[in-house]
Amino acid sequence: MSTTASPLLTVSGLSKAFGRLDAIDDVSFHVRAGEILGLIGPNGAGKTTLFECLAGVLPPSRGQLFSSAARPLTNADRASLIFYVPDGIRPYPDEPLGWVLNFALGFFRGDPERTSRLTHALGLTPLLRQRMGALSKGQAKRALLAFGLLTAQPILMIDEPFEGLDLRQTREAAATLREFADGGRTLFLSIHQIADAARVCDRLVLLSGGRVRGEGTAAELIARSGATDLEGAFLALT
Repeated sequence: MSTTASPLLTVSGLSKAFGRLDAIDDVSFHVRAGEILGLIGPNGAGKTTLFECLAGVLPPSRGQLFSSAARPLTNADRASLIFYVPDGIRPYPDEPLGWVLNFALGFFRGDPERTSRLTHALGLTPLLRQRMGALSKGQAKRALLAFGLLTAQPILMIDEPFEGLDLRQTREAAATLREFADGGRTLFLSIHQIADAARVCDRLVLLSGGRVRGEGTAAELIARSGATDLEGAFLALT
């Protein structure tokens, strides 16, 4: 992915207050077409609040989203542009996984040719008859990744895509996400582990105290901070 690709989404001055608390404050950055963009920051930085505002789950207090045509996004625009996969949910817990994935295809107008490739790549084929509610944490996470990747919106936002996965599963999931990004899907991932973010993401947005402290490639952030690695840059900038 070229780091000079045009912005698919521009976030400008986005803020969300809960009473006197500014959970996110004047947040601005770009999401570029075909990239894997990582959102990283310490606990309580406002990452989930930011994702929920971008997805329309929460109304922002201030700020605006703009499309690639530099026009403000309407709610209809957002629904057709962004699909959001929160962390820790179990959609349709009484239904088998196969039914849930077929629902994602039908309701969100996904590509049915992706299904067998995804279920194999994410190790889900033996689980298709199991109820969503009976899956382990790691199995449910992989199911959510498949659900999101089966949707058709150009931008897929995933909160903690590797939570609950072991090392092998994390690498398999990362390879699957990269395959879809290389195929043109834009991914915006909130990632807790710095090493995972460095390995998977083309660019990063550093969030701390509800504000953006840096945006760029790992190399750019390291150079800006004067650190020797991404962990050092993270500590210096946040």
